[in-house]
Amino acid sequence: MAGFLSPELASRAQFGWTISVHIIFAALSIGLAPFIVYFTWKDVRTESAVYARLQSFWLKIFAVGFVMGTVTGIPMSFQFGTNFPGFSEVAGELIGGPLAFEAKMAFFLEAVFLGVLLFGRDRVSDLQYVASSVLVGVGAWLSGFWILVVNAWMQTPRGYEMISRNGMEVARLTDPVAAFFNPRMGWMYVHMVNAAVVSVALFVGGVAAYFVWKKRDATAWQLALKMAIAVLLVTAPLQAVHGDAYARHVEDTQPQKFAAMEGHYETGQADLHLIAIPTSPDSITDPRAENLFTVSIPGVASFLASGGDFGAEVTGLDAYEENPPVPLVFWSFRIMVGLGFLFIGLALWGGVRLYQDRLSESDRYLKSMMATTPLGFGALLTGWYVTEIGRQPWVIQDVLKTSEAASPTLSSAEATGTLVLFVVVYVGLILAALAVLKWLIEDELDRIDVHERPGDSGHGPIPEVGGDD
Repeated sequence: MAGFLSPELASRAQFGWTISVHIIFAALSIGLAPFIVYFTWKDVRTESAVYARLQSFWLKIFAVGFVMGTVTGIPMSFQFGTNFPGFSEVAGELIGGPLAFEAKMAFFLEAVFLGVLLFGRDRVSDLQYVASSVLVGVGAWLSGFWILVVNAWMQTPRGYEMISRNGMEVARLTDPVAAFFNPRMGWMYVHMVNAAVVSVALFVGGVAAYFVWKKRDATAWQLALKMAIAVLLVTAPLQAVHGDAYARHVEDTQPQKFAAMEGHYETGQADLHLIAIPTSPDSITDPRAENLFTVSIPGVASFLASGGDFGAEVTGLDAYEENPPVPLVFWSFRIMVGLGFLFIGLALWGGVRLYQDRLSESDRYLKSMMATTPLGFGALLTGWYVTEIGRQPWVIQDVLKTSEAASPTLSSAEATGTLVLFVVVYVGLILAALAVLKWLIEDELDRIDVHERPGDSGHGPIPEVGGDD
């Protein structure tokens, strides 16, 4: 129908939009969990007003993320049936177990003990309270584990056999260990969890920088800023090192995706484009080496893909009949990598200021941290787009195409209409979450006393955190 998207394209866009919003809140829970555990433990151990304030503030943020993650995540499971019934029928036996484990094992664990953290401080012992924070973190990380079991299996399916059932070819689980711990699982889980921690460290650092910028003597937030930088100093370089090795694994298991990431069209030696800038509108929609301004190192993509051979042959996109939307994969990959190096630079800059004990004195650094507050989630999203869009045209690599998984009974009007509805509703949810975040920040700003004194929240002395205090 004129004016409507095809059912397959609208369904893909709807699921892509849904998971794009959901993954931000899911990553917030995963990345914030270690901070919650640390602040809770230090609060109980030191009885310091500083840690009590940080634990209270970030626990509220965690709770908002948990609620929003739940609300935005539930519709995705329904979309398997409404928009991609072919996928559900073929892979139901493989994905049903992990998704059930995620709900019963991870979600409820996280939900129950989050309730203890929020409402049980005076009802449980100190040990139980700290243990609750640990179990909340375990629940968040377990939730990510089971979801990634499903996605990793879709990338590198193992532990199954195709059988005929009711006249249809479906996957039957034959080896749960091989299916759950398929070749992609370890790579994806480490990269995704570390990306979440990087994103949240930037978020914590950006919020802390704002409070320090507004009120230089905000002791608690000086401490939070220093902690965020310390976390970034470890996780940002780790993400780059791990990502380099991960890319070699992708080339081994999904050469078509690797070719799209590098814009490598013709099979043969592959150069590494350090910088790629479009020179015309066509360059954006068709990113080939000859129509981009590039700073490239000859043969390095071959070296990285092969693990040491500059002349190694890398399969190009010309080897396949159908390819993913190369521009989306190519530019998403470069945005992700570019932001990753920006985060490393920001971490090193902050590390130098921290070593010099002059962190809170630099307006330029504080403003840079504030400006990069949302960029960690941007890098996470573009990395996810590389993972998911780069797998096309397959929904299950080399097993089931997306066109075969999409609903044959869904009309263009129905698919486009629900897409528009999801966009409107989820934009409303994002605005609601941002409004709550704004309220929490303004409330905390009002509570900050420039002349903080020990015991302002019923706890012991404020710890020393540097020469600026």
